[in-house]
Amino acid sequence: LFPDAQSVYYGNVDPEDVQKLVQDAIFPRGPEGCKSTKLFIGGSDVDKADRIAEVALKSMFPPFELATVIDPSGSHTTSSAAVAKTLQVLLKQNLGDFKGKNVTVLAATGPVGQITSAIYQSEGANVTITSRRKERADSLVERLNRDSPNKVVGLQAATPEEVGIAIRDADVVMAAGSAGVQLVSLDVLKRYGTKCKVIADVNAVPPLGVENLSAQGDGVEVLPGVYGIGALAVGALKNKVEAKVITAAMESPKGVFDYKTGYQLAKEYVYKKLAK
Repeated sequence: LFPDAQSVYYGNVDPEDVQKLVQDAIFPRGPEGCKSTKLFIGGSDVDKADRIAEVALKSMFPPFELATVIDPSGSHTTSSAAVAKTLQVLLKQNLGDFKGKNVTVLAATGPVGQITSAIYQSEGANVTITSRRKERADSLVERLNRDSPNKVVGLQAATPEEVGIAIRDADVVMAAGSAGVQLVSLDVLKRYGTKCKVIADVNAVPPLGVENLSAQGDGVEVLPGVYGIGALAVGALKNKVEAKVITAAMESPKGVFDYKTGYQLAKEYVYKKLAK
C-alpha cells in the first residue's frame, strides 16, 4: 500500500516497555514529525495488546500524538468484516439490521469472539456469548457489560446440547472458534436453530466451524431459510477492511484505528455494495 514507508519492528514488548518506546518515537520527531509517524500494535496475545495500547495512548499528549492502528492477530479487522457480512445478508434478505435481533457468538472468549460480541452489543443486538467454561463466559460478560446499557448474557457451551440451547432463539449465529474445531453440527442446527436466519464461520481449517457451510460460502443456504457465510468470504472483506484502516491511519495525523474504525469502514462497504 505504501512502498516508500519505513518500518521499525519491536518484538517481545511488555506493557512496562511501552511508554519509553512511544516517547522515544515522538519527542525526537517533534509535533510535525509525529504527523507522519504511525504506531501499529499487533502480536498474537490480544489481551496483552490491549494493555499495550492503553499504555501507548496514555504516553501521548498534544501535540505529540501518533495515529495508532490496533489489530492483534488480525482480530479487529476480521471481527469487523465478519459482523458486516452478517449485516449484509440480513439486509439482502430484507430482514433489517441488528437492532433487537438475537445474536449468539459461539467461542466468544477467543480473540475474534470478544470483538464480534462487542460490535453486536454496540449495534443494539441481544447478545448471548458462550465458552466451553462458564467462568470464562462470565468474565467476558462482566467486561462487556461494564460500560454498556445493552447487557450481554453468557452461557456454557461445551456439548452439542449446550450449543443447541445457546442458539435456539438466535436470529444470527457467529461461530468464532479456533481453527479446525467444529462448533455447530448440521443436526444441532436443524434441531435447535429453527429461528436462525444467518450463520457465519471464521474457521477456514477443516473441520470447519459449521457443518455443511463451505469456507467460500457467501450468503448460501445451509438449510432452507438459513443463510451461511464461510471463513474465506469473511476473509475477502477482512483484507479490504485492513487496507482501508491502514490507509486511513496513514492519511491522518493522529487518532485510534481499531475495530470501531474497521467496522464503520466495513459497514460503508456493505451499504455501497447493496446500493449497486
